Amino acid sequence: MRASSSARPLGAVSLALIALAAAGVSAAPTTHQAPLRTVIVQGPGDVARAVQHAGGTILSRIPLVHGVVARMSTTSLPGYAITLDRQLSVTGKKDASVTGTAVTARAALGLGAPNGQGAGVTVAVVDTGVADVPELAGRVQHVDVTGDGIGDGYGHGTFVAGLVAGSTLGIAPGAQILDVRVGHNDGSTSLIDVMAGLQAVSENPNVRVVNLALSTDGEVPPLTDALDALWAQGDTVVVPAGNDGPDRGTVTSPGTDPTLLTVGALDGSAVATWSSRGGGGPAKPDLVAPGAHLLSAGLPGSVIWTANPSAQRPGTQFVGSGTSFSTAVAAGAAAVLLAGHPAVAPDQVKSLVVKTASKVSGSRDATGAGGLDLTTALTSRVGHGSSSGSGSSDGSGDGDSSWDASSWSARQWSARQWSARQWADAQWAARQWSARQWSARQWSARQWSDSSWE
Repeated sequence: MRASSSARPLGAVSLALIALAAAGVSAAPTTHQAPLRTVIVQGPGDVARAVQHAGGTILSRIPLVHGVVARMSTTSLPGYAITLDRQLSVTGKKDASVTGTAVTARAALGLGAPNGQGAGVTVAVVDTGVADVPELAGRVQHVDVTGDGIGDGYGHGTFVAGLVAGSTLGIAPGAQILDVRVGHNDGSTSLIDVMAGLQAVSENPNVRVVNLALSTDGEVPPLTDALDALWAQGDTVVVPAGNDGPDRGTVTSPGTDPTLLTVGALDGSAVATWSSRGGGGPAKPDLVAPGAHLLSAGLPGSVIWTANPSAQRPGTQFVGSGTSFSTAVAAGAAAVLLAGHPAVAPDQVKSLVVKTASKVSGSRDATGAGGLDLTTALTSRVGHGSSSGSGSSDGSGDGDSSWDASSWSARQWSARQWSARQWADAQWAARQWSARQWSARQWSARQWSDSSWE
């Protein structure tokens, strides 16, 4: 039985009030101050000064999106967009109905033996960390924004990196990996950590491809703003469609962003039933790539390794299915295309892989332009594309040029040329930040693109 309030023991505060009353002293009225919250604040001008003027404390700066991370008691600041931090989790789902013969990504794309493809290109893997496994020996640089140190207690990031650049299992075995760890050992992460990771990517002039296997329900503007800014800086950003198929309209953010390269999954020669479909928005996915029953680098002792013994293979290989992994395959392909052509713009990379995609049976909402065909892309011609970051995926351009014959460097697409553009106050003000209702955006509980560990 719940005790009545009169029967509760007196606490220290109650005793103090009684003592004040006995002494003839009136107690000061209790004030209720709003709790402090961790937020991202974006907008024009000196954002930090505006936050401090409102009583907030600056924790870090995110120049990539003209914003700051702050602790504030208010979520309303006229003229500025405020987004609450959100906790996220990497959630690999084990689906007993998924069966199939394990295959390497290289075999699934019909590629020959590894021969240093992708050399000279750095791919940023923004994930749960990348362990120094033999498949990636000597080719990984680490950045940790979690405070946990380098490593991958969860196992997802290592698996993804192996598909991108594994020496025997990866699409671009000669590429370098920038491991940007934003996930903890249990797979959890947050919007703030992901944004810090993307800021770190923007500050590394060697990165040309960004692999972000993150999927959310509903747009989160700071995230899409950051990815669009990386694209404008010259980084080809590859993201998953999500694993919510076969229903239409299930492509998740940031895969719905029209600028980025969004990848669905093939299971053999057909679109995987669980690969998300477009509809009711931008034409997505842009294309599909192998994403079912793929072999990559496993990490004994990690969460996903321990929880999925049936996915373990000899020699610490591991098997997984999901659009996280078709995204990694496409990111590796982008690295191969960029090798030797470091000045090519992301719009041109996207245009090329879309234009050369192979025919896949099914609706446009499921297949995008078709299946990734790296062999054809390497020998094809591509339109110049747009320099605006519009990400047109129709394969059209203002004239065709050969990858091998054109002097792309003449276009002066330096790796960080765009960073000099500066996000001018007038540009930000024109976007009507105060009217966008940022605080109303919600991150769902199922964030990282779900994966099947067989």
